[in-house]
Amino acid sequence: MTIEVPCCSKHNTGLMGLDVLVTGATGFIGVGVVDYLKSREDNVRVLLRPESDAGKASSMQVDILKGSYDNPASLREAVKGADMVIHLAGVTRSVDEKGYYNGNVLPVRNLLESVVEVNPGLQRFVLVSSLAAAGPADNPDPGSREEDIPKPVSIYGRSKLEAEKIVRSYKDRLPITVIRPPAVYGPGDRDVLQFLMMLRKGILFAAGNVRTQRLSLVHVDDLVRGIVMASESPAGVGEIYFITSPKGYSWEELSMAAAEKLGVKHIRTVSLPKPLMKAFGHAAGLISRITGQSGFLNPDKVNEMVQDYWVCSPQKAERELGFTASIPLKEGMCSTIVWYRERGWL
Repeated sequence: MTIEVPCCSKHNTGLMGLDVLVTGATGFIGVGVVDYLKSREDNVRVLLRPESDAGKASSMQVDILKGSYDNPASLREAVKGADMVIHLAGVTRSVDEKGYYNGNVLPVRNLLESVVEVNPGLQRFVLVSSLAAAGPADNPDPGSREEDIPKPVSIYGRSKLEAEKIVRSYKDRLPITVIRPPAVYGPGDRDVLQFLMMLRKGILFAAGNVRTQRLSLVHVDDLVRGIVMASESPAGVGEIYFITSPKGYSWEELSMAAAEKLGVKHIRTVSLPKPLMKAFGHAAGLISRITGQSGFLNPDKVNEMVQDYWVCSPQKAERELGFTASIPLKEGMCSTIVWYRERGWL
C-alpha cells in the first residue's frame, strides 16, 4: 500500500535503519536502489513529480511525497528529517541546452538549498552523475581517473559536470559524495536492449573504428551496491568515484558475451564513418527541433558515440571503498537477456 505523507522518518515510524530520500526512483537505476535499501529495512521515501510514473511508484510500497524541483516547499518537506539523499533524477535527452540545465543542474541546486535550510545535519548527499561529466579517456588503460581534468564532449556531459560543481561547492557545509557510472546495463534498461535487438539479427553497428573503441560497463546490481558503499563510507565524504567494470570492453567482447544466449552464430560488423554519423546526428537534431520531441540520435549524442575510449578506472573505488564489480559480463548479459524475454521485450 502506498502512503502519501508530508514527511516521514525513522524517528517517528519506529523503523530501524536509515531514512533515505531517493529521487528518480522510478527510473532504471532508481528501482534498483530502492529495492536494495528496502531489503536492508531502510525507510525509503521518493519524490514523485507530475511527470513521474505514479503507478510504478505506488507499486514500490514506499513513502511518496508529491512535488517538483521548482517548488521549494515540496523540496523542504521531501528532505526534512532524512538521513541521506540519493539524487538519481536527471535528463539524458533534450531538444536544447535549456532542457539539460533544467533537468540536471537546477534540481541539484534547489535540493541542496532545501537541505541546508531544513536538514543541515544530513548524513550524506549523494549525486549520481555520469562518466559523461568527465568525458572520454585519452587511452583505454587505465582510462579516466577521478583526478583528471574533466573534458565533457556533449551538452549532457557539461550539464552533469555543472551539477557536480554545485554539489562540491557545498562540501564545507554538507557531507557530499559524487558517483560517476559508465554505461549501465541490466534488467529494465532500454539502451542496451537496442544493442541486443540489433545483435539478434546478426548485425553490430558502430560509430567509428570498432576495432579500437573501448567502453566501461557496469551491471545495475553492482552499481547499486557501489552507490550505497560510497554513501556510507567515511572515506567517501567529499569524494568522486567511478563505479565501474574492472576493464574496458571492445565491441567484440560485448557481442560475444551475448551472442550465444541470443542464438547468434555469425555477426556482421558495420563501422559507420564518424563524418557520416555526425551528418545523421545533425539531421536528427533538426527533426527534433521541428517536432519538439527529443529522439535517441542528435548531435549531442553523436559527439559521445564517436569517441574511442569511454573507459574509466576502478582503482580509487577499490582502494578507498573496497568495491569491485562482481558480476562477470557474460553472466550479466545472459541474465539480462532472460529478463527481457520473460517480459516480451526481446
